[in-house]
Amino acid sequence: MSVARAERLVNLVLCLLSTRQYLSADRIRGIVPGYSDAPTDEAFFRTFERDKTELRDLGIPLEVGRNSVFDTVDGYRIARRDYELGEIDLEPDEAAAVALAVRLWDSPQLTGAAHGALLKLRAAGVDVDQAAPAIVESKVRTSEPAFAPLLAAVQDGQAVSFGYRKPSPAEVTDRVLDPWGVVSWRGRWYVVGHDRDRGAPRCFRLSRVVGEVRKVGKPGQVRRPENVDLMQFVANTGGEAVHSSTIRVWVADGRAAGVRRRATVVDRQDIDGVAGDVLELELRFPDTAAGWLAGYGADVVVMEPEVLAKSVRERLIAVAGEAR
Repeated sequence: MSVARAERLVNLVLCLLSTRQYLSADRIRGIVPGYSDAPTDEAFFRTFERDKTELRDLGIPLEVGRNSVFDTVDGYRIARRDYELGEIDLEPDEAAAVALAVRLWDSPQLTGAAHGALLKLRAAGVDVDQAAPAIVESKVRTSEPAFAPLLAAVQDGQAVSFGYRKPSPAEVTDRVLDPWGVVSWRGRWYVVGHDRDRGAPRCFRLSRVVGEVRKVGKPGQVRRPENVDLMQFVANTGGEAVHSSTIRVWVADGRAAGVRRRATVVDRQDIDGVAGDVLELELRFPDTAAGWLAGYGADVVVMEPEVLAKSVRERLIAVAGEAR
């Protein structure tokens, strides 16, 4: 199934599930993204009929009816009483498998499409049920920009290249990877595959991917080996790795007590006329410290390493842009 068709079906389900009234085909055409592109009425009705058949084949019950005796055409909706599942009693291993599958639904693209569809329904005057169940439910954050392109590369069987930030020594290197899969381990996302530069399997944490993920070669050239357990590979190689590094920061006088508690004063320095101390502190996970340090704003300036300083600056610039 194409991405465009899948998105259209999700939008159609959201539309019919979120309304209390029957919606005619013409009304659905004007509301649901994907139908307005049909060049003719005949093309739209062919597409709509195929989509209705697809939903019924998936076990989604479509209810046909009219809102009043004055309506001249039938409308459609999905009754929540027929759509919702009854109570399900899962064994612990079954529940764990379902929870793992649900994690993939927390992508910005899917959640954005869901919210956008509901907004369009309300804007079109459709009486949306505020208590309608969410089609897309967030369970695990996938805010890393690299998530979507890496997952697409895995699905397309296509190699990728990207910049990767090493924690120790702090530097960014270019990597070329034949991706086998994207998995979550202990709250972090990893891509596993064959590292062409190292000539061996490797896993990379998505939060350390820097810049754009670029496609290499043609689709269909990468295949995952049958005997590789991706989750086990991450657990044995990348999921438990702990790196420590010494960083140097400037802290304004009387500020950032949380940083000062962990650090040692090594020098005095003025920055832009503000007096402060130069501190050194040891971090076990320096690559994840950018958000913590950026939270102190102008009271803390990262001096070394440059990779961490750049990451903090990018976060502060992004916050300043949102404030405007």
